[in-house]
Amino acid sequence: MAHDFPLFGDPHGGSSPELTREAVLAAVEARLISTFGEPGGRAAVTFLGADRIEVLRFGPDAEGLVRYATLGMSAAPMADPTAPVADQVRGPRVELVLTVRGGRDSVLRTLATFAATPQVEGLVVAPGGSLDLGSPLWDGAPFTSVLAAEPGGLVEDLELAEPADPVRFLPLLPMTPNEAGWKRVHGAAALQERWLDQGADLRDPGRRGVRLD
Repeated sequence: MAHDFPLFGDPHGGSSPELTREAVLAAVEARLISTFGEPGGRAAVTFLGADRIEVLRFGPDAEGLVRYATLGMSAAPMADPTAPVADQVRGPRVELVLTVRGGRDSVLRTLATFAATPQVEGLVVAPGGSLDLGSPLWDGAPFTSVLAAEPGGLVEDLELAEPADPVRFLPLLPMTPNEAGWKRVHGAAALQERWLDQGADLRDPGRRGVRLD
C-alpha cells in the first residue's frame, strides 16, 4: 500500500510563496517544535494517489506522555467532494495529534493513513468526526477508531497568509468499538460527557471502555 513515488505536478500550484507546500509544512513543523520541543523520531509514508505524509514523535515528557503529530495533511486545504472545482487556497487545513502514555510507535502508520484520507477518499476531517481503521490502532490496542476533538487546547492554530484558512491541530481520542458505535447514535458530545463523568484517562493505551448503559 505504501509507495515512495515522487510528487506529481507543480507543488507550488501557482499560490503565493507563503502558501507553497514547503512553506506551509515548515511553518507547521516550527509550531509543533515550539510546543513540544524537538522531535525524537519521525517516519514518512507515501500512499498511492496521495502526497507524502510524515509522523513526528515528541517525548516522553516528565509525565511519560508521548505525542505523535502528522505533518503533510495541511499542505493543501481539504476540499468538499461535491464541489465541481477544488479551491487550492481556501478551505480547512488540519494536522492530527495523538497523545499516548508511554508511547506506541506502531501507531505511526495508522496516523499516516488517517492523514491521507482527505486526498485518498475526499474526506473532510473536522472536530466531532470519527476516523475508523477497522483494526487495532497499534499493536494490541483495544481501540479501532478515533474521535477528532476540538483544536486549540494542545497546539494553537497556525495562521497562514490570507486568504488561506489557518492550520488547526486536532487531538485524536481513541475509541473502543463499543464507544464508536455508541457515538454514531448519540453524538460526539454525549460520548465525551461519558468519558468525563467516568474519569476516563484517554491517554492510557490500555484503558477499558466506559459504561454506556
